[in-house]
Amino acid sequence: MAFDMHIGIDYSGAATADRRLRGLRVFAAAGGRMPALADPGARVGANWTRREVYRYCLSAIAGERRVIIGIDHAFGFPLRYLERNGHGTWDEFLEDFARRWPTTEPDATVESLRGANGHEGGRTELRLCERWTAGAKSVFWFDVQGSVAKSTRAGIPWLRCLRRDSAVRGRVHFWPFDGFRIPEGKSVIAEAYPSLWRKRYDVEARTADEQDAYATSRWLAEMDRRGELGRYLRPPLTDDESRTALLEGWILGIA
Repeated sequence: MAFDMHIGIDYSGAATADRRLRGLRVFAAAGGRMPALADPGARVGANWTRREVYRYCLSAIAGERRVIIGIDHAFGFPLRYLERNGHGTWDEFLEDFARRWPTTEPDATVESLRGANGHEGGRTELRLCERWTAGAKSVFWFDVQGSVAKSTRAGIPWLRCLRRDSAVRGRVHFWPFDGFRIPEGKSVIAEAYPSLWRKRYDVEARTADEQDAYATSRWLAEMDRRGELGRYLRPPLTDDESRTALLEGWILGIA
């Protein structure tokens, strides 16, 4: 297989970066084994904080193994938003976004920052990858079932932290912003959409959030084992569509 470990993260935008959240779940598969529920180390079965998830990802990437991490929130915003704000690259977007949404700060919440950021866009404003799916919602659509608006605003600033951390610089490929082709030996962080896969696997005793993280980890491992993951890492886009996706991001699994 191309990767030694396959990690699925079901994200949550609730509360603060240091609050333990029931909706924040991590599963990891390694060594050909089925995905197992990961815990933050405080005690078995403990809920995660977003800061702990960041440190977990950092540690996984900095280790000896090559890992792929699928995270359930949007990594970017629609092209029209980027054009309105003068962002020509994902890095420019990350810097501005972290300033507008400083959700890595101990006391910050998405709810407390919503008023300060005003109207960013309409709920019908979609990225290209969202137009390729039946159920993915706009990053501007809050407070509805299946919305990723809050988790996206809580999670993107942590992606910036990972991208800037010297411990993993040069070791990780942020897909597809760093390109659709993965350099040899690099770990990968990609946007996931568990709705694509969750019904493939029996729920057993898992909660809905655990099932989403489990399904992401298992799908990544299975596609890698079958030699099919590369097909999804290079979706069939035109040149114009590829240029858009390199700015907006893409959901791994849509091909």
